[in-house]
Amino acid sequence: MRPDLPYLLGGVVLGGFLLGNAAVAPDADPVRAVDVALVLAMAAALAVCRRYPVPALLVVAASMLALHVRVHAGVSASFAVLATVYIAAWRGHRVAAAVTSLAFLGGFLAYDISAAPAARPGQQVVERTTLLLGWFVAANVAGLVARQRRAYLEQVEQRAADAERTREEMALRRAGEERLRIARDLHDSLTHSISVIKVQAGIAVHLARKHGEEPLPALLAIQEAGGAAMRELRETLEVLRAPAAADRVGLDRVEELAERTRAAGVPVRLTVTGGPAELPVEVDQAGYRVVQEALTNVARHAGPAGAEVRLDYAPACLTVSVVDDGPGPATRPVTPGVGLNGMRERVTGLGGTLQAAHRDEGGFAVRAVFPLDGAA
Repeated sequence: MRPDLPYLLGGVVLGGFLLGNAAVAPDADPVRAVDVALVLAMAAALAVCRRYPVPALLVVAASMLALHVRVHAGVSASFAVLATVYIAAWRGHRVAAAVTSLAFLGGFLAYDISAAPAARPGQQVVERTTLLLGWFVAANVAGLVARQRRAYLEQVEQRAADAERTREEMALRRAGEERLRIARDLHDSLTHSISVIKVQAGIAVHLARKHGEEPLPALLAIQEAGGAAMRELRETLEVLRAPAAADRVGLDRVEELAERTRAAGVPVRLTVTGGPAELPVEVDQAGYRVVQEALTNVARHAGPAGAEVRLDYAPACLTVSVVDDGPGPATRPVTPGVGLNGMRERVTGLGGTLQAAHRDEGGFAVRAVFPLDGAA
């Protein structure tokens, strides 16, 4: 209602002016209750002319023409009509504004001619009507100009917004191209090194079997881990090229991860509580990466130890924990490396929390909580 307040105040001011002018004009008739009702109808119509321009225009024109006929209000009866004609033309109702202007002027002129005394020259009536005609033409033209100016300003603002959005899209596209270039470089360099490791492990396995010996579990684990690493590198590059078509890793592949870790000589026990739900893709991938990095740290730093992976599915959150029972004092400070920092960035970027610390009874624990209800 606040935007309508200036229109209401304008209607009240015009109504007071009309009643005051009718009370002091020498040639005006006495003001009665019906005339006051007509003025109130005009003020009420002006109050809503911003939202309903055409109905307000018709009400104001009819009430002011009736007021002029009843009390002979003169030119002052056209002021409210001029205002609503301008607003209607400004809001785009050009035909309604023009037709109403002609109808009001025709009624105004017809009454002046019929009510003019014999001693009053007709030239004055024609001059006053011509003056009103100029005012109404100006009101219509001013409304059209104001509408075109507003449309021009909106078009300029839209162009500025489009230009800003285009700049942002170009920046995002360039960032994506740079990420893809970096991914290609990493893929080429890492794939070469991992391929060498995998080939050497495969040769060792082949020679062992050729001599009738059972290959060492460590060699088999290296061979399988090398193949898995190459697959994940290719999948990561495919994600950057076409995210929708790539085969993403997720928590449904944690069992495969546990099997590879067991093949490397680390006993792993997997526990799942709650029913696996449809997780967001980012949460599913981040949970898998947390388990992967935590098991890698167990195999590298925990020594002869076992690990327990626990996935707790709840309606509001997903909890991923990896605990090992390796030796080591609990008071030793944790120095975050690339792996822990990467896990923390993945988890906190999704609004979750990550805890990584030594346990009092020995070993190390990693616990990540991902919110699933949108709360950080």
